[in-house]
Amino acid sequence: MTHLVPEADLAARAEFEGQHDGTVRSEIERFRTHINEYLAGSVTDDQFRAVRLRFGCYGQRQPGVQMIRTKIPGGKLTADQLDVLADVSEEYAAGKGHFTTRQNLQYHFVPLARVPDLMHKLADAGLTTREACFNTVRNVTASPYAGLARDEVFDVIPYVQKVAYTFLRKKLTDAMPRKFKIAFDGGGERDRALCGIHDLGIRAVMRDGKRGFHIAIGGGLGALPTEAQVLDEFVPEERLVNRIEAVLRVFNQYGNRQNRNKARLKFVLRERGIAWLKEAVDKEYADILANGGIEPAAFVPEGFGGFESHPQPLGNGSLLPVVNKSSSGNADYDRWLASNVEEQRQPGYAIVTALLEQGNLTADQMRGLAQIARTAGDGTLRVTINQNVLIPFVQLANLPRVYAALEELELAGSGAHEISDVTSCPGAYSCNLALTKSMNLGAALAETVRQYDDPELRKLSIKISGCPNSCGQHWLADLGFYGNARKIGGHEVPFYQMLLGGGVDEEGATRFGLAILSIPAKLAPVAVQRVLQHYLEARQEGETFRHYVLRHKVEFFRHKIADLVKAPELTPEMYQDWGDQEAFSLKLGRGECAA
Repeated sequence: MTHLVPEADLAARAEFEGQHDGTVRSEIERFRTHINEYLAGSVTDDQFRAVRLRFGCYGQRQPGVQMIRTKIPGGKLTADQLDVLADVSEEYAAGKGHFTTRQNLQYHFVPLARVPDLMHKLADAGLTTREACFNTVRNVTASPYAGLARDEVFDVIPYVQKVAYTFLRKKLTDAMPRKFKIAFDGGGERDRALCGIHDLGIRAVMRDGKRGFHIAIGGGLGALPTEAQVLDEFVPEERLVNRIEAVLRVFNQYGNRQNRNKARLKFVLRERGIAWLKEAVDKEYADILANGGIEPAAFVPEGFGGFESHPQPLGNGSLLPVVNKSSSGNADYDRWLASNVEEQRQPGYAIVTALLEQGNLTADQMRGLAQIARTAGDGTLRVTINQNVLIPFVQLANLPRVYAALEELELAGSGAHEISDVTSCPGAYSCNLALTKSMNLGAALAETVRQYDDPELRKLSIKISGCPNSCGQHWLADLGFYGNARKIGGHEVPFYQMLLGGGVDEEGATRFGLAILSIPAKLAPVAVQRVLQHYLEARQEGETFRHYVLRHKVEFFRHKIADLVKAPELTPEMYQDWGDQEAFSLKLGRGECAA
């Protein structure tokens, strides 16, 4: 399956595009009607909430404005789409956007009445917010290296596009017990999509010359992390949609609708076991094969998941800045080349990582990245689950020009995939459920760890969430943190739970971090420095960070930072969160954005 649209079927595609556009525009206008009714006071908050969330529209902790989540299936964008995302950010969201760990783009502080107009602009480019939230199949994610990695089995992006569109706007997936997350990986040496933490983790495999998929089921993070277990060793490509539908049917029947905190598929797995779950899926699968089910999408819309019926030609770099030859010995360029550039499977081309600060971009930076992709790549970009952006198909000879263009955008920082490349959710910047401002701590920790030049230490990762729900994927970091709070002397103080040793191990298994202690937010950099310094002094040859943590055990690390938990004197700044001037206080609303 290399192309979803046979060239002979242009008339059918044109008819499909017209019908699709009509559906999208009419549902946006229906949503506008719901908004007007809500603003007029004729419907309540509770009545409006479910409608709003189905359209990717979240309430913020700030009254009167919304967070809007735009889905990017598979993390793949065209340069033209990124230009549109830039335009939308300027017109509706103060010129800013935030890429998430699930390959979405989020806009913040959007007035509710303006949301339908925003959605129409996104639809012009084949982008949607539909079912980016609520109890639906959320954005289908994928390895950002799909179609590019040297070790992958085959490119999964066409399957991502088909699956994502097939299960959009379906009765089965409109009001499930809880959200449902699917991830695809190309099946190489490394799981670049983190399949082990998804409701369905789908990896490419070949059997007897035939394409198919290995499927794992029941993974998830949140407050109770669970690793997915094997459902199928091999499902042929033509039965993938049927198999996914069977799982969704089981989830709809047996997911816990009485307790939202136990509603995810991982709780069905935990309570009933993999043998029962597999038997239930097999039963639904047999019914689908015998009596039919949801028909796989014959087409996907233009732009959906970066789909292009006529892909752009490769750029030659001619519109990028000319680089002075004397800059070839630039130490900053050499570091960037070593950490942010990887040769791809297509000879002569490289993948360039533009390092974003915890997923945040301005409209000008979006347009600049789009221009680089258009003039030096293949006109596409990939959003990574680490909140960076990849530019593929850069000719090796054009790398100096691309670096110069990124410098102009202030996006030429080195250290992609390294310890200073911190991952974080927005936290209390906007989220009702967050306790702490995780992005501000992320900036502080990134600055703290830049001093280290040890190659093994620089391979480590830091991930931060503003609450236990794990939108920042803190369980999967070498050094993970999630926000909480304590009362000291009658005052609320921001704290972070520290975890050590998480990630994907050398055998590809998901390993969750070990909980150490909760420490005051302002002392988190001190705790990180202590752990890293001891790691440098005490690690054994060839020892991974996780093995180092396991060898020393949790109690050792608790003792090492115990004095930080109850500091003898809390200075006034201890009562402030990172980036704040006023005293910390919990201001929680109704949670809508939990992972």
